[in-house]
Amino acid sequence: MHARSTFIALALLAAGASTEANNLLDELKDRAGPAAGAQGGGSALGNLGFKMPAIGSSTIGSAAGVLQYCVKNNYLGGDAASVKDKLLAKITGQKQQEKNFESGAKGLLKGGDGKTLNLKMLSSKLKVKACDYVLKNATSLI
Repeated sequence: MHARSTFIALALLAAGASTEANNLLDELKDRAGPAAGAQGGGSALGNLGFKMPAIGSSTIGSAAGVLQYCVKNNYLGGDAASVKDKLLAKITGQKQQEKNFESGAKGLLKGGDGKTLNLKMLSSKLKVKACDYVLKNATSLI
C-alpha cells in the first residue's frame, strides 16, 4: 500500500498537481516516521519531516484565516480566537490580506516563502500540529 501511495503521489507531481501530491507525500512521510522525509532549513513541523510555509508580516491575513479555520473546527481553543482578532485588526482595509484571510478560513495556509499547505488534506493529528504552528508563529506578529 505504501509503494502504491508513493507512486500515486509521484504521478500527481508529474501531472502538475503539486499541492495535492505534496500533501500526500507529507502524509506518507509522517506515516514512515520522522527520519524518512527530514529536510534541512526552513520551518519544520515538529519532527514530522516536512516544511511548513513561513509565517511573517506578509502572511498575516492567511495566518488569521487559518486560525479561524482551526478554532471553528475545534483544532485550537484558548486564546487562538483572540490572536486571530488582533491579526484581523492589522489587515482591515488591505485587499490582498483580506483575500488571504478568506483562503485561510477555508484551510489554505499561504506562506511568505511561496509554500502553501491545505489543512483539509491532513489527518486530524497533523491539523492540530499545523494549527499549533500557526498560532505560535502568528502570536509573534501581534
